[in-house]
Amino acid sequence: MNKFSLKNRIAFFYIISAAMLIFVVFFSIYNIVSLTMNNKVNEHIDFEVKEYKEKIRIGENNIELINPEEWLKREHNEVSVDPVFLQITNSVGTVIETSENLKSKNLLFNYKLLKDKVTDIKLSGKSVRQIQVPLYYKNKINGYIIVAVSMEEAILIIEKLKSILFVIFPIVLLFLFFIAQFIAGRSIKPINAIITTSNAITNDNLKSRIPLPRNRDELFTLTKTINNLLDRVESTIEREKQFTSDASHELRTPLAIIKGTLEVLIRKPRNPEEYQEKIIFCISEVDRINNLVDQLLLLARFENQKLSLNIEHININECVAESINRFKNKAKSKNIIVVKKFPKEELYAKTDGYFLTIILHNLISNALKYSKDNGQVEVVIEKNDYKTIVKIIDNGIGISSDEIGKVFNSFYRTKTSTNHPEIKGIGLGLSIAKRLCDILSITITITSKENIGTTLELSIS
Repeated sequence: MNKFSLKNRIAFFYIISAAMLIFVVFFSIYNIVSLTMNNKVNEHIDFEVKEYKEKIRIGENNIELINPEEWLKREHNEVSVDPVFLQITNSVGTVIETSENLKSKNLLFNYKLLKDKVTDIKLSGKSVRQIQVPLYYKNKINGYIIVAVSMEEAILIIEKLKSILFVIFPIVLLFLFFIAQFIAGRSIKPINAIITTSNAITNDNLKSRIPLPRNRDELFTLTKTINNLLDRVESTIEREKQFTSDASHELRTPLAIIKGTLEVLIRKPRNPEEYQEKIIFCISEVDRINNLVDQLLLLARFENQKLSLNIEHININECVAESINRFKNKAKSKNIIVVKKFPKEELYAKTDGYFLTIILHNLISNALKYSKDNGQVEVVIEKNDYKTIVKIIDNGIGISSDEIGKVFNSFYRTKTSTNHPEIKGIGLGLSIAKRLCDILSITITITSKENIGTTLELSIS
């Protein structure tokens, strides 16, 4: 496996951190043991000094042992087992008495040393620690007692500890590295699942999802986020496929009508009135295509999120009135009465006037399109707390309860509308209105009863 893989990198950084921590721990252990051993040796020296000072008699011109036989004890005659070395000097450093284990050697004397001070020296090639303690007679230094103990045992213990720590350190790191690799491998298992699932996903297979880890940690959040992303990608691709299919169908229908009409027209000579009638019909179909293309382009802008808003204070009364006037001829052709119920005061809202106009045009156009001849469309504007409510009420063919939740889908046409071939439509008006309402934070609701009518309500903040 690549040594720079994520698993090895995790293990490597873990080992670096562990090595620093273990080094600090081992260094502390070494220093604690070393300090403890040194304190033990110092305590031993202090004990020996205290003990032998009590066995010395100090006179004005002499220093002598109270019990000379003490010097013949075994501990002063052996060097191999934790020996204690003793030496007594006069005030100028001349040796008066020494322990037998010193033989012909002398401990280090420092004439300038007036206070107790521990010193490490070499005695016959071995490390010892000594202390030089002044002996006073009537506040005058009459001589010195020098006590030394072997440091060999303490040094041996410290050196062994150092060797053990040096040996254990790489072994522990190596062991921890393999443990870290194993743990890292288990930890990044969801990442391998992500890679496997991602490789399995194609345009024809968008159903695969990554299994969620048991632990609700960062990898759980990552996996859940990727699954949500896959859901959105699948939904987007399905919408694109449906959009392409529906758009192709809707464009193909008027083009087929125009082609069929022109083919019939050229089969034989016809009088000018027939030519004019067919050309006018083709022009209406071309207008229908233009309208469809405009709406498709608007939908494409929604999908690509390339809409730029121009938010300003809009006079709702004027905006609604202009939209109604645009369909004056259409209402007149079906003998539909448009009733306006506007408040006396002018109502304003902070929104995009152009997109609000598109919403109103689509809703009013639908109301007139699906209303029966000689019917009525009612447009109401009212104030409700801090919101402006616009209602468009028709007495048209209505929508069944099981279809009302689908009317905002692109290219969706209700069964009732398809049963009326004289009603032309492609099912994009309400879809565009709903998307624009979402962008402008306008709440749009629809209520309808089949063969009674439909009410669309806009709540503008």
